[in-house]
Amino acid sequence: MGDRRGHTSFGSRRSGSSRNTPRGSGGFPSEALSDGSSRAVWVVLIFALIALVFFGRLIYLQVIKADEYSAKAQEARTANIETSPRRGTIYDRNGYVLATSVEATTIYANPYEVTDPAGEAKQLAEVLGGEAADYKALLTKDDISFVYIKRKAEVDVADQVRELKLDGIYFLADTKREYPYGQIGGQVIGAVNIDGEGLTGLELQYDDILSGTGGKLVVERGRDGTPIPGGVKEETAAVDGQDIIISLDISLQEKVEESLTQGVKDVNGEGGNAIVMDAGTGEIYAAASLPLYDPNDLTTIVDGSETQAKSITQIFEPGSIFKTVSTMAILENNVMTPEDELFCPAVIEADEYKVSDAHERGDETMTLRQILDNSSNVGISLSIEKLGFTPFYEKIVEYNLNELTGVDYPGEGLGYLQPRDQWAKITGYNISFGQGISVTPLQMVRFYGALINDGLEVVPHFLVEKPLSDEKPVYATEDVIDNKEAIPTITSMLETVVSDGTGTGAQIEGYRVAGKTSTAEIAEEGVYKKDVYNLCFTGFLPDSSSQLVCFVGANEVPGGGNVSTVFKDIMAFAIDRYKIMPN
Repeated sequence: MGDRRGHTSFGSRRSGSSRNTPRGSGGFPSEALSDGSSRAVWVVLIFALIALVFFGRLIYLQVIKADEYSAKAQEARTANIETSPRRGTIYDRNGYVLATSVEATTIYANPYEVTDPAGEAKQLAEVLGGEAADYKALLTKDDISFVYIKRKAEVDVADQVRELKLDGIYFLADTKREYPYGQIGGQVIGAVNIDGEGLTGLELQYDDILSGTGGKLVVERGRDGTPIPGGVKEETAAVDGQDIIISLDISLQEKVEESLTQGVKDVNGEGGNAIVMDAGTGEIYAAASLPLYDPNDLTTIVDGSETQAKSITQIFEPGSIFKTVSTMAILENNVMTPEDELFCPAVIEADEYKVSDAHERGDETMTLRQILDNSSNVGISLSIEKLGFTPFYEKIVEYNLNELTGVDYPGEGLGYLQPRDQWAKITGYNISFGQGISVTPLQMVRFYGALINDGLEVVPHFLVEKPLSDEKPVYATEDVIDNKEAIPTITSMLETVVSDGTGTGAQIEGYRVAGKTSTAEIAEEGVYKKDVYNLCFTGFLPDSSSQLVCFVGANEVPGGGNVSTVFKDIMAFAIDRYKIMPN
């Protein structure tokens, strides 16, 4: 009986247990099982998210950014070195070398390999010059495997550095520009910078022809900066530039520079310029300006103006050489003949201004020829008034004296001609004798050239030929003189200027010389300077085997003077050099 109680008692406990315990596995409460499952899910999700982020980052780095990082790694272990092509040679018209590229050596360093910066810097300074501290700064640059020590050094100087066998110092074959004639023709030829790029003159004008195309060397180095064997390779080969032949005659150029320098000194001028051009071809044989400069030594440049051929780039009021333009306009329109007379008072008035001649004189009657011979401001003003200001303006435009010549030289100057509808009476008077209008000497030479070339103006130029391509450029011509009968007439009048008038200093024995002088006032801030003038002479040899036209000018001359003798000196040399014969 006791057993049954015990059994019943046991059964009651199990039965009670069965009633009070929720269903679930393992005998755990259902609430506990639910919480554990949630935590497990979240853990799995978090790990999955982290894995996804890492996987995405891996794809970003190894796929999307792979090329960029590869390039950066490549850049970190390589140095790109630009190699210069051999620049084309510039020859004068007779084949003399005016500019050429000669062998040079560029010295560079890999600072990673330099073991004794101070010691090596001292040795470099002893050979190359300069301060040891500057070289030390280069040799100790951080995080760089290439630095220039000396670019385009003389070969023998670089060989001295090579003999020192300095750690981390290397050498590249290079070229440098050299000008065999120094300052002679320097303003025309021009100069280049350290990279061999044209800076001035024809070196700049024809840089695209002369320069060629640069190449590239790639130097590959290890993590410690040392070169990898076979790690220097030429990625792009340099392509050499083309040669050019120009119209300059270096012998005449030298004579022009000598004569100009002495002539300006003789009249106490501050500067001057000269240009010689063949009117038949447009080829410029010589062009010089003071002060001269040597393109081999750019340290002598002060303000850059000395690098210019000012006959081309500098505008000025031409003064009395413009009276030839006025006279030609009168002759072309058949308004006056050389022997027609005109009463010329000592002074004439226009608006509120007065016009007089440069030299005091009384009232007198002069022929048109005498007006030109004596360079009378009053006479040419009254003659142009007879022509009319509008026909005069139209002739100036027809002669292209308000247009660029198109010369192949950088920085050609463009003068100024006031529009006709803005002219007052004094404007017409002033322009008739070369005031109130600005031009370049080259524009005047081109006009005078038409007088010896049957009325044709040719585009002035320097480039004659590109010999490697057999290309000979063709230059335009323009007929600017309608009345051809006026040409011999104006020529004879310019001859009497030299034989009987203000240009007697230009006379050359055995030759006819035609030309015109000028003593021009200098405009500054709306007024003219007192007792300081620009002097010039423009002329040619009519009825000869030559069509050379020469302009000579001296600037800022106190008290006036004459430069016709400089013209004579230059043209006498040309006569001998080119065997010029009178017809």
